[in-house]
Amino acid sequence: MLNDSIINVLKNNLWDVATCADNEPNVVPVGFKDVTAEGKLVVGDVFLDTTLKNIAENNGRVAVSAYDGKTFEGYQIKGSAVYVTEGEVVDAFKAAAEELFHGAATAKGALIITPEKVIVTTPGADNKKEL
Repeated sequence: MLNDSIINVLKNNLWDVATCADNEPNVVPVGFKDVTAEGKLVVGDVFLDTTLKNIAENNGRVAVSAYDGKTFEGYQIKGSAVYVTEGEVVDAFKAAAEELFHGAATAKGALIITPEKVIVTTPGADNKKEL
């Protein structure tokens, strides 16, 4: 589902993660993120309190938006997320957060997002095209 262009944008730019519960949307920028070899999106939980509450209330529904600010190439990925508190991905996010925040904050877990739809957000003829 994720081709090389999409993976490049995801790996090299910040993401916005959007959730909703009780008709109240929530969107947050995330920097602790990656794409797995299996094509799943992973997000480290450092400050995701509202995001996690919304995911618990809406059957894991989530959207991720990422774009290159120079080329405007961008994608929205819609899918379902599960939350984990153990494992290799959590350990990696904990190490990264502790290094960045010098021990003042850490990753408590990670979202593992399974993409279900990829939508082009790049301006032009393919805008809104589902891949």
